[in-house]
Amino acid sequence: MPAIQASLSDLHRADGSATYTQDGYSVLGAVNGPIEVQRRDELPEEAAIEVNVRPAIGVGSPKERHLETIIHSTLRHIVLVRNFPRTLIQLTLQVLSMPEGDPGAERSASSSISLLPALLNSSVLTLLSANIPLRSTFTAVLLCVSPDASIIASPNPKQLAAASSTHVFAFSGARDLLLAESEGACDMDTWNALHDTAQRLCCNVETAEGETGMEVDVPADNLLARVKEAVRQKIERDQAWKEAS
Repeated sequence: MPAIQASLSDLHRADGSATYTQDGYSVLGAVNGPIEVQRRDELPEEAAIEVNVRPAIGVGSPKERHLETIIHSTLRHIVLVRNFPRTLIQLTLQVLSMPEGDPGAERSASSSISLLPALLNSSVLTLLSANIPLRSTFTAVLLCVSPDASIIASPNPKQLAAASSTHVFAFSGARDLLLAESEGACDMDTWNALHDTAQRLCCNVETAEGETGMEVDVPADNLLARVKEAVRQKIERDQAWKEAS
C-alpha cells in the first residue's frame, strides 16, 4: 500500500472535492465557488477566499483558526482571484484521521504543524477538482530534525515527539518556495539543508548524494507524481463519455 493516496471528485454535491491521505493523516476537502459573497466580505476587484478547517474530533479551536490563516495566505498566491471579482471561493477541509500519538492530535497540544502538509495538499487537489484557475499547483512536505541532526521526511509520531525542530515547506510547480513554517530551533545551515530536501521531495528535483551535507531519511513515494496521477484519473473519468459515444 503506497504511503500517499489521492483522489478527486469524491463528493457529488460540491463544485470540487478531494481526499488526501499520507502516513496516517487523512483530509477530505470540498470547495464551492465562485459563488455569491456577502456584501461585508465582498472585494471589488477580486474573489474572496474562505477556508474552514474542521478537526477530526470536537469543535474548532484557535489551532484550527491559525491553520486557516496559513492556508488562506498560501492559496492567495496561486488562485487567480482577479478572474472572479465580487465572488467567494469557499473551501472546507475536514480532518478524517491523524496517526495515533501525533503531537497535534491532542486537543491540549500547542503544535498542529504536522497536520499542515495534508491540509495544503488536499486544498490544491480540491481546487483542481473544481477547475478553479490557478497560477500553479504546489505540494507540501513535513520534515523534522532528529536529535542526531539528521533530516527525516514524513516523520512518524515518535520521531516528531523526539525532534529538535519540525518544519513544513510548500513549493510551486515552478520550484518557488511558497511556504516555510518551523517550530523549534535550528541553525541556518540546517535550514538550508531542509529547504533543499523539501524542494527535492516536492518538485522531484534530483540531488547529488551528500549535496545537503546532512544525513537525510526520505520516503520512496513522490508527492508530485501522486498529484499528477490523481489529476490524470479525474480527466479520464471526465472524458469517459466521449469514448462511450
